[in-house]
Amino acid sequence: MFNPSRDQARQFLFDTWRKYGQHQPLSALESMALEILLQHPEYHALLNSPERYLERDYLPEQGETNPFLHLNLHLAIAEQLSIDQPPGIKGRYQKLLEQSGDPHDALHQVMECLGEMIWQAQRNRTSPDPMVYFTCLDRHG
Repeated sequence: MFNPSRDQARQFLFDTWRKYGQHQPLSALESMALEILLQHPEYHALLNSPERYLERDYLPEQGETNPFLHLNLHLAIAEQLSIDQPPGIKGRYQKLLEQSGDPHDALHQVMECLGEMIWQAQRNRTSPDPMVYFTCLDRHG
């Protein structure tokens, strides 16, 4: 999925969940997404109601967590780890995993750092800087 819109990214998750429920074949990316969806039972009801949630906004200033952002950050990290891109991410994740002993906890630490890199790039109006990402990961590790 190259630069999908918000609704396209959400629809991808809805379609993956639907295909899983209907025992339809999944693409490699859908299989990767399904692993993440299965780790988040708190979002299953949402995934069963695309007509209700496709266009819903989640406002952080009202204390709302965006489940689609959370799931898609997981997916982005899974893709990064599968190809070790940026180079070195896999080793840093492995170090966090060894320390925490919990793959989901280690992924959430990576997610926090990915979010920090994205936030800094947006704030500074620059491209995402992998060194920001790695510095944050090294602080956690």
